[in-house]
Amino acid sequence: MFGVLAREEEVAKLTFFGLFALQHRGQESAGIAVSNGERIMVFKDMGLVSQVFDEAALNSLPGHLAIGHTRYSTTGASVWGNAQPTFRPTGRGGLALAHNGNLTNTDELEAILATRMPPSQVPHKNRMDSTNDTSILTALLATYEDLTVEQAALEVLPQLRGAFCLTFMDENTLFAARDPQGIRPLALGKLPSGGWVVASETAALDIVGAEIVRDVAPGELVIITEQEGLRSVRFAEPAPKHCLFEYVYLARPDTLVEGRRIHNVRVKVGKTLAKEHPVEADLVIPTPESGTPAAIGFAAESKIPYGQGLVRNAYVGRTFIQPSQTMRQMGIRLKLNPLRDVVKGKRLVVVDDTIVRGNTQRQVVAMLRHAGATEVHVRISAPPVQWPCFYGIDFATREELLAPQMTIDEMCAAIGADSLGFVSLEGLVKTTHQPMENLCRACFDGVYPVPVPTGYHPQEC
Repeated sequence: MFGVLAREEEVAKLTFFGLFALQHRGQESAGIAVSNGERIMVFKDMGLVSQVFDEAALNSLPGHLAIGHTRYSTTGASVWGNAQPTFRPTGRGGLALAHNGNLTNTDELEAILATRMPPSQVPHKNRMDSTNDTSILTALLATYEDLTVEQAALEVLPQLRGAFCLTFMDENTLFAARDPQGIRPLALGKLPSGGWVVASETAALDIVGAEIVRDVAPGELVIITEQEGLRSVRFAEPAPKHCLFEYVYLARPDTLVEGRRIHNVRVKVGKTLAKEHPVEADLVIPTPESGTPAAIGFAAESKIPYGQGLVRNAYVGRTFIQPSQTMRQMGIRLKLNPLRDVVKGKRLVVVDDTIVRGNTQRQVVAMLRHAGATEVHVRISAPPVQWPCFYGIDFATREELLAPQMTIDEMCAAIGADSLGFVSLEGLVKTTHQPMENLCRACFDGVYPVPVPTGYHPQEC
């Protein structure tokens, strides 16, 4: 998500470029809400940012204040009704909201909402309207008709549980908020013209020419207006549990997370991986692009030459975050192709970021063997993914994951590799320069920082 307040800028176009930089975080729908000071207009549709918006659409969104969103569905179906930003009228105007993360207490919030508005108007999974946690949150904020949006937010935010980074707006104010655990990243920047920008990753600030100011703190609500500039309110005490999976996969390599450049972290993970799981081989190759930094580190530490053995089709999106198994498998075949002259007759080390469902590695190993590789040793720059994520990443049941079903030797056989090694949790954490206790490691060790209700399943919200 992305937000900007800047009187001297074309904010819809800035938001478009910001979302373009964040396209890797979601590829199912995109939307922008813009205010001209009197009314909020929302334009959104299914598809990539470049498919949803063209020059004419952006020119139809004049104003000084905008928020945008590109969606990766973890709660609610991948349908137009769940595209963001969401919008609701309030007692004082309008409210548009974009959300990155996943709320775990939607049943509780829905019950609260039912006491504050007619039941027929409550967003619900059994009706043909928005079916996600963001819709419930937006509707709840809009029910406080006698309060300002800021006052309503200070009533509602302490009631939220789970992962939430929010950017929202009324006609004249830009807001940003981050859950007390700070599970997902959220950065604040300043434009040369004096405007303010907020984004899910610092890379989006770089793209629009904004100077990085700082992260939005866990438990902080930021309020930005033309008249007052930026001010901050604390709605909860910080209890940091930053997502470790952001370091491994989700964030762009050029992004800063908690002050650490993701590329540098991943290179160091690769070096750790080479120390923990050495192997005799002729060439280290990555599964591009997410395995590239760790492969560079592995090659540097092991003194095995680094090379490109797989060519990636740049026009295929991230296969991990496609919404169905069939689409994921088709995406893998379209995305990668081996360089036969490079890999033929070679003992290969193939470095990838994770094994989640095993689809990518199984097909990559088979492709490389077919291309003439004599050995294929797989090295993974994350520990085995053992547990579902309830905070905004779409592996919601253990049955979907390969690691809980098999030993490492069985996983090695299942993907067809000659050997398989995962970096240790301790080795991965050390590269982040974050204390173990400040990181959410739930997908690796099953320790959830925010309680999850029994029987909760994000796609059923």
